[in-house]
Amino acid sequence: MEFTAKDWKDFFKEIVSLIEEEKDYLCQLDRKLGDGDHGVTMSIGWQAINEKIDNELANEEDPAKISITVGKTFLSAVGSSVGPLYATGFMRGAKVLKNKSVAGDQDLAEYWIAFGKGIKERGQAEVGDKTMMDTLEPFFKELERKFAETNDFLSSFKAAVLEAKKGMEFTKELMSKKGRSSRLGDRSIGAQDPGATSAYLILAAFLSFVEKRMAKAI
Repeated sequence: MEFTAKDWKDFFKEIVSLIEEEKDYLCQLDRKLGDGDHGVTMSIGWQAINEKIDNELANEEDPAKISITVGKTFLSAVGSSVGPLYATGFMRGAKVLKNKSVAGDQDLAEYWIAFGKGIKERGQAEVGDKTMMDTLEPFFKELERKFAETNDFLSSFKAAVLEAKKGMEFTKELMSKKGRSSRLGDRSIGAQDPGATSAYLILAAFLSFVEKRMAKAI
């Protein structure tokens, strides 16, 4: 598979639309655990990214620069704790793309593994804390394991997204241990974590984007 600068921009544009579609749902989830503004926060960040893609990045052909700009823009636009996390993820991924105009299977696997590991390192959360890491850590571990076994990005990413979904859904069973929602104690059990949900949506959207792109190429 070959993934170009245009593909990255098209994918990020899809996330912009996706977050707008899911904004109310993410806020609804967050009302059970926090301030109820996660969807709005994500929307603010991605709308800022959308503006960058339409203007500053319109003619950009460097995938690494695109990913760096996405990370920095999200950080600048979003003041909450999620800003530095996604910024770190996209900027760590950008290092994989450095000096490459086109990303192949290996690059794409390494990008998303670096993305997940970067967020884990920055956020210092563990699986079981009821955060986005309950989505991301099972995802990047499965992607790393499966790609080492198959060297096939699409099948590996598909398996990893399935693990991400299981992790996201399992947050309903968990008690919050991080952030404001940790003050709810047992009352946080039964609610799905909004950060885990938005992280899953982004990963699932990349899978969908790649599958549609490959279908067109046949």
